[in-house]
Amino acid sequence: MAGSDTKIVQELILYAASAALSCLVLFVGLRQLDPNREASKKALEHKKEIAKRLGRPLIQTNPYEDIIACDVINPDDIDVEFESIGGLEKIKQALFELVILPLKRPELFSHGKLLGPQKGVLLYGPPGTGKTMLAKAIAKESGAVFINVRISNLMSKWFGDAQKLVAAVFSLAYKLQPAIIFIDEVDSFLGQRRSTDHEALLNMKTEFMSLWDGFTTDQNARVMVLAATNRPSELDEAILRRLPQAFEIGVPDKKERVEILKVVLKGEIIEDNIDFDRIAGLCEGYTGSDLFELCKKAAYFPIRDLLDEEKKGKQSPAPRPLSQSDLEKALATSRKTKVAAGEYSGLALHSPRWTGHRESE
Repeated sequence: MAGSDTKIVQELILYAASAALSCLVLFVGLRQLDPNREASKKALEHKKEIAKRLGRPLIQTNPYEDIIACDVINPDDIDVEFESIGGLEKIKQALFELVILPLKRPELFSHGKLLGPQKGVLLYGPPGTGKTMLAKAIAKESGAVFINVRISNLMSKWFGDAQKLVAAVFSLAYKLQPAIIFIDEVDSFLGQRRSTDHEALLNMKTEFMSLWDGFTTDQNARVMVLAATNRPSELDEAILRRLPQAFEIGVPDKKERVEILKVVLKGEIIEDNIDFDRIAGLCEGYTGSDLFELCKKAAYFPIRDLLDEEKKGKQSPAPRPLSQSDLEKALATSRKTKVAAGEYSGLALHSPRWTGHRESE
């Protein structure tokens, strides 16, 4: 009897050890198979850095919120302010009153429902007019945490993960408030719903809109969705309803082009006699991005002159200041974004014949 009892005990111990080993192997295997494992590690470290920079304690988050934490930007790390944006004075004033002030001074807007903070703002207009810069400036001026939502981070091959990641965007923003959820090129994510859309994308859009509406129940939540697009006509009607404040960021006029040129060239080594009015007059139809590229192209001319002087045996300590003639020479070879897009479209239409002609040659 004693021998049989000992044998039973040994078998039980062996069975328990094998079961524990199997559980350990299974646990380690599942962790290795987790598609978000590396992202979760990076997100946790990033979250600790964010908490340290913001001077806030490390908040309690779930694994999905840790992934979204990778897209959180501290407002102190943003180097764009309203002064960094030339022109758009009326729009900047309206954004300050409707967006920034409720985030900075919530006590002024806590009386009644009509003065609650904005839940959605849309910036729309042609490419290169400064929509993304305005979004960064809003986060900087308001001191709000900036969550730059990337659609690639919301997609997952696991069923149901996309909805959980969308929910994590809003829950993390609520924990870090004041917060701005920024969606660039919002038409590519929240465009009109069609029957041909994939089921996962439709579920993600529905989840996003339902959670977005959920914030309206909390009048004191300082969380805002800020969207930017150059195709507002392609947005879903339900999304437009949730973006009651919309601002058109159009092509700058001559006065605004002068201000943009001065902002771009501020801090650069330039000649004192540059006629900004003349340059702005020659840049009819240029966007802010076009003007920035124009100044970059003009800045190469002093470098070229310095290199030419070195070839002739003359040494110069530094490039000469940027002159008006440099800007005019750069303007002669520059193209507006709209014109360039039209030329590329024409090239695409004629590409078969052009390719065939090259092949025959």
